[in-house]
Amino acid sequence: MELSVTQFVTIDGVYQAPGGPEEDPSGGFAHGGWSAPYDDDVFGDRIVSVFERVDAFLFGRKTYEIFAEYWPQHNPPGHPIANKLNDLPKYVPTSTLDKADWSGTELLHGDLVKEVTELKARPGRELQVHGSGELTASLLAAGLVDTLNLWVCPVILGTGKRLFTADALPAAFALTESLITPKGVILATYRKTGDPTYGLMGAE
Repeated sequence: MELSVTQFVTIDGVYQAPGGPEEDPSGGFAHGGWSAPYDDDVFGDRIVSVFERVDAFLFGRKTYEIFAEYWPQHNPPGHPIANKLNDLPKYVPTSTLDKADWSGTELLHGDLVKEVTELKARPGRELQVHGSGELTASLLAAGLVDTLNLWVCPVILGTGKRLFTADALPAAFALTESLITPKGVILATYRKTGDPTYGLMGAE
């Protein structure tokens, strides 16, 4: 399976608490729910198209707990997102959880790189990460991310957790899809192509 990450980010790279004020107020973050004003049908259709490719999920603990509280209670027949989240395998690297009640969940307590590498070696289409910013940072540092779906909302917050850190492993990506929604969200998909290449601007 290929590992894809789907992440809502601001122009200045903040991923913290896009969905609501109480989602993640850690560090005194006061801007929770910043992506809500930009939701529309185009935005929703692209998210559904991402879920059409999933065969398993990989979640960070915080995102997992948020999803596990909500989605099992909102699972109408034929729902393109809820049914996938509830029915497909879910893997959670954690050192703090010792049990998980959401059906189909497996907790991973071993080495992150080894565990995720083994998951990627299994047959299937995509192992998808949604949200889970701290986990994403670790996966980028290990060079395990194959595809990035970045939903860039036209807002700057100044404070909050940043998606890209100094630990990220240098990598080059190709833009494979892009779309701008009526509300100005850039929906961009990047696929890793290898190591960065370097040169001198203007040189022949």
